[in-house]
Amino acid sequence: MGGLRCLDGSALSVLPVAALDRGGTPFEVTLELRRDGDSFGAVGERCGHALAALAAQVAAARAEDSPQAARWPDPDDRFPARPAYAPYGHAHGPGGPPDPDRETELFAFRHRDRGDVASTGELRCTLRTSSVWVGPQGSPYGRWRRARRAVIEAWGAGGRGVRAVLTSAELARFLRDLLAEAERAGERAGERAGRRAGAGHGAPHGRAVG
Repeated sequence: MGGLRCLDGSALSVLPVAALDRGGTPFEVTLELRRDGDSFGAVGERCGHALAALAAQVAAARAEDSPQAARWPDPDDRFPARPAYAPYGHAHGPGGPPDPDRETELFAFRHRDRGDVASTGELRCTLRTSSVWVGPQGSPYGRWRRARRAVIEAWGAGGRGVRAVLTSAELARFLRDLLAEAERAGERAGERAGRRAGAGHGAPHGRAVG
């Protein structure tokens, strides 16, 4: 489960739910949103592979030999310039060279199933750059400290929104926890499918993400 502490003090939980094919075998995940333990929304139509790709990109961006390292000395400021994996139009920017100061959308999940209306919820992650003056106020002896953060925003089925601000390390941990839970959800669903198929039929245990 991916858990976030939001700016309003509430706790947002993101729970992967295995998506099953017609035979009952898990092949992907959707996401269930909970705020302070209560149901908040359902999003993320087949988003597991997109999240796995983003996790790899965040890890690569944080590395000391990454292109981002020259511009952002602090690893917590380093994020992918743009997500490379964006199935079903969930999240990616237009072509062309990326603007490192532009607000980049890393993902945006607005539906659980293709037939859902937008009111089922939304989960979005955007990169934002800020500048803070480091030094005495009103003094020329100081410098601007630039920082990048991932802003995760979630809207529930009732239209209420919450927001969490993460460093790249915190985003990496959130994605790692989410993907680990997705694996477990897929394994549990595969075991249930195997039991339904009956002992000795050799039903495969699917995985939600691979």
